[in-house]
Amino acid sequence: MSFLIMILSLATACGNTNETTKPQNEQTEVTADASNTAVVQQGMLLGEFTKEDLQKEPFATWFNNGYNNYSPNAEALKTIKENISDYEIVAYMGTWCPDSKRETPKLFKILDESGYDLSKLTIYGVDRSKTTEGKTEEKWNVKRVPTFIFIKDGKEVNRFVEYPKESIEADIAKIVSGKEYNDSYAQ
Repeated sequence: MSFLIMILSLATACGNTNETTKPQNEQTEVTADASNTAVVQQGMLLGEFTKEDLQKEPFATWFNNGYNNYSPNAEALKTIKENISDYEIVAYMGTWCPDSKRETPKLFKILDESGYDLSKLTIYGVDRSKTTEGKTEEKWNVKRVPTFIFIKDGKEVNRFVEYPKESIEADIAKIVSGKEYNDSYAQ
């Protein structure tokens, strides 16, 4: 019984929408890049950031392991390579969230191996309430993390939410090739 409770707790951890307070102390800026608003607060990477921010401690261990130990399926990657350049991506993740720690390194590996222009990716770190200082998550109705939103011609086409239905690369291949896809929480 306790094992079942533990599994249920882990499965819903990144979807928890309970408000938490966040003290404003213990903030450190991550980079000097003007477009990067990231800060590390209470061990969480918050705000807009880049791949390079995840490659620094305290995030480097899980990010680099996840990135280096992941090999996307070749067939799905081929489909992604053929279609991904038409998309901008807006991503939300939590460095505190097990699902984000699992899927975000994979996203970057897929994007790197597909030759995607990372300047077309905007990625935000959220707190445990899944909010950013600028409340950008409200525009995109982000309720769970990670959420990777695929935008074409200024409009959202589809999104990957929290965990894959098949595999992250198969799910992204369906999204960018225009095949039918519903994220894990779509009705």
